[in-house]
Order: sequence, then C-alpha cells, then structure tokens
Amino acid sequence: MNTILSIATFGAGCFWCVEAVFEQLDGVHAVESGYMGGAVKDPTYREICSGTTGHAEITQIHYDPKIVSYETLLDWLWRSHDPTTLNRQGADIGTQYRSAIFYHNEAQRKAAEASKAAAQRDFTAPIVTEITAASIYYPAEEYHQDYYRLNPNAPYCQIVIRPKLEKLALE
Repeated sequence: MNTILSIATFGAGCFWCVEAVFEQLDGVHAVESGYMGGAVKDPTYREICSGTTGHAEITQIHYDPKIVSYETLLDWLWRSHDPTTLNRQGADIGTQYRSAIFYHNEAQRKAAEASKAAAQRDFTAPIVTEITAASIYYPAEEYHQDYYRLNPNAPYCQIVIRPKLEKLALE
C-alpha cells in the first residue's frame, strides 16, 4: 500500500529548530531544511545569511494527512516559535528568519488564514507571520539536514534547540 504524502512549508526562525520539532510528530515522514521566497536562483547558506536574497530559512514537511492534519501542523507551528516578532527568533535576526507559511494550494491558504486568526487569541502582540504561495524550493546544503539529530551536543543545539523541545514536551 502506497502512502500519499502532503507537503507543508513553514519558516519559523532557524530551520534547525523547526526541523527538530516537526520530525518528532506522528505522521511526519520527512522534514527537510531549505530556502524559499527569494529572488536568487540556487542560493547558498552564505547568500541567505547576507539577508540580500529575500529567501527565508524554511522546512518542507512531508506528512501523511491520514495520520496528522495540516491544521495540527499549524498548531505546532504557533507553539514552536514566537510569531509576533518580525524577522527574528531569539538571537537569530534577519529576514531569513521570518515567520512564514508557504501554502501549496487554496485549502492550505484558507486553513493557514483561519489558524492564524485563531492563534491570535493566544498572543497580545499582533502575529506577523506571512502567508504566501509556495515558490521555488531550494534544499539547504547537506550539513544542515537533520542537524539536531546528528549534532545534539553542539552548543546551538544545547542552548537553543534542547530547551525549546523540553518546553514543547518533545525529546
């Protein structure tokens, strides 16, 4: 039996953090770090970090909609970062760290808009998450993939990712 997977694409700060959260959810088959939303073809991490390409660090989440819904993934997105800070998550600052939902179809767009409106009740400041049609996806360099899983003792993982996962009751 072949499972037909759907794709969700989110930006919520450093893609290492986002990947570490979503890869632990039931129904998620794969999470890949990459770039979307900019004007430069085949951008590199170095170019993205310059803040001049327009791309966001994003994760593409391949999930089984029979096990986990897009709406549930959106709920995790709101809980996993601060969607009220513009172009920033913690010490990571720049447009590449913006909060974004890149939708792949009209149903995802509608779900994202409704979820954003519902999530606003949990925040006093306005949610600044952009909701934009998905554009060309560029996978990040190999050393960015599965970063937390492969480097759990790296300083960034210990200082930033591990506390986030503990707060969300994930491993």
